Amino acid sequence: MDTIALPKPDFGRDMTVQSALEKRKTVREISEKKLSTQALSNLLWSARGVNRKKGPFGVPGITAGSASNAQEIDLYVALEAGVYLYDPAHHLLALVAVGDFRVFALGEAQGKTGAKAPVRLIYVVDVDKFSKAGFQEPGLNTPETQKAYYYIDTGLIAGNVYLFAASQELAAWFHNCNKAELSKILKLRNDQHVLFGQTVGYPEKK
Repeated sequence: MDTIALPKPDFGRDMTVQSALEKRKTVREISEKKLSTQALSNLLWSARGVNRKKGPFGVPGITAGSASNAQEIDLYVALEAGVYLYDPAHHLLALVAVGDFRVFALGEAQGKTGAKAPVRLIYVVDVDKFSKAGFQEPGLNTPETQKAYYYIDTGLIAGNVYLFAASQELAAWFHNCNKAELSKILKLRNDQHVLFGQTVGYPEKK
C-alpha cells in the first residue's frame, strides 16, 4: 500500500493537560499489540499535525513549534509492513520502504526491549528547510544554530508524543537509533539526517 489515508483525529476521551503531565513517563516494556488506524491518526496529529490553516509566515501551523516555522523535522513511521513518511498537510502516510525495519529504529544499544512494538517513530531533520523559512532570523543558516534549533524542535514533538501517550494510557519511549542503516533505508539526501527514534504502543502486561 503506497499510502495510508488516516481518519480525522478523534480522541474520544477527556483528560486535562495537568493529568497527562502527572501520568507522563517512559515505558520501555511495550507489547506487540497493534494500534488501530484511528489511534495512529491521533498519535501522528498530536505529534506534528496541522492544527491551524494560517500559521506564521503564511505556512499552516502544526502542533509543535519550530524555528521560524521552518518545520524542519520530518516524521517517519516504522510499521511491520514498511516505513512511511507522515504528510501532515494531507494527514496521510506515504510509503518509503517496504519491509519490517523497526529494529533499526530502535538501535543495537537498546537491546531487545520492545523490539516488536507496533509503532516506531523516526525523527529526521531536513536542513534545507531552514533556507526556505518565511523569516530568516540571524544565524538561522549557520550549522551550530541549526543544530540547536533542530534538537529543540525534535524535543517539542517528542514531548507531544509523551503527553498523547499518557492521555491514552499508551506506552512511549524516546531513544537512539541506527542512524547509518536508516539513512540508507530512507534514501536520505546529504542535507537530511536521522536524529532519534521513539516507540509507542500498549504497555506490556506483567
